[in-house]
Amino acid sequence: MTTLSPNFHLYQLAAERKSAEVTDWSARISWVIGLAVLVAFVYWLMRQGWKWRGSLQSGLSDLATRPDGFADGEQLLTLTGRYHASTTAGHWLDRIVAHGLGTRSRVELTLTEQGLDVVRPGATDFFVPAADLREARTDKALAGKVLPEGGLLVITWALGDQLIDSGFRSDHSAEHPAWVEAVNHLTSSTEGTAR
Repeated sequence: MTTLSPNFHLYQLAAERKSAEVTDWSARISWVIGLAVLVAFVYWLMRQGWKWRGSLQSGLSDLATRPDGFADGEQLLTLTGRYHASTTAGHWLDRIVAHGLGTRSRVELTLTEQGLDVVRPGATDFFVPAADLREARTDKALAGKVLPEGGLLVITWALGDQLIDSGFRSDHSAEHPAWVEAVNHLTSSTEGTAR
């Protein structure tokens, strides 16, 4: 009679066990497809919300364009930086998306006696006549963008009968106080003439 070694039963048990499947590919692929569909649906909802907001604001007047002879006028100030957004004046979260005003972009601002020229590469340029400028200030938040105190130059202007706050950030934020002073001086000098 042969005697079995004591470890024989352990080897026999190990041989009978099956190893678990490493990956259930069908379940994993289903989860990935489901997640992709969910992300696409959320993106679609956000896009529809943006379009809906634009259609609600379609009653806004058209943006002014740069007048002929604008380049001939004396430039008071220029600024390069970022355009962050435009909102309904006094309501820092009520973003305006009509006429491309909701698109963030690089910006070049030029202030003259005629008004404010806003040039945005890749987005709609616009012009604010001096008579439509209301005030300028520094602020820290506009349309969900929050910066350190004084990090935004906010210019309030009229588009038809709607007052709008537009937020800009200079590449050199030390320029903001000079802009506030110049715009407010320009609005006080045009106050009695065109309003």
